[in-house]
Amino acid sequence: MARGNSFNRQESDIVDKLVAVNRVAKVVKGGRRFGFAALVVAGDGNGRVGQGHGKAREVPEAIRKATEAAKRNMIRVPLRDGRTLHHDSEERYGAGFVVLRSAPPGTGIIAGGPMRAVFETLGVQDVVAKSLGTSNPYNMVKATFAALEQAMSPKSVAARRGKTVAEVLGGGRRKSQKSAKTAEQGEAVTE
Repeated sequence: MARGNSFNRQESDIVDKLVAVNRVAKVVKGGRRFGFAALVVAGDGNGRVGQGHGKAREVPEAIRKATEAAKRNMIRVPLRDGRTLHHDSEERYGAGFVVLRSAPPGTGIIAGGPMRAVFETLGVQDVVAKSLGTSNPYNMVKATFAALEQAMSPKSVAARRGKTVAEVLGGGRRKSQKSAKTAEQGEAVTE
């Protein structure tokens, strides 16, 4: 019994945002039958986000189906300091092309329409995003998700390469500092 309560509490932490609603028509012998398609983004505001699509004859039913699909299709995205992405990325889905860039504290969410909904439900506070190509919300959201799936934390990169996080993050900087020191020492020895 307690297990069911914790599941409900976890479900209530999830925030969902309606991105788009389309009215679609099916032409039949007697005329047109109208239905609705909804696109919803859901997330816990702490690094998990999902998107879902639902269709029904009524708008509320389509939104409910889309919300359930979004909760089922959640992915985890590693965030730096719980506020921004670890690195820049770009991705394409159909004619939608998005560029996501990490940003310093205080920048806010600089993104348009459907991408803004994804970042707000994800829990990102500082990001700069640009959508090039189509303004179709479905392709924009799917391209954004494709870019977010590419995101990796330094810890996971270090584990894959068999190195420490310091070697992955500071490898280039440390080498240049060492070479500058050895150059200074070499000049001191030659004098």
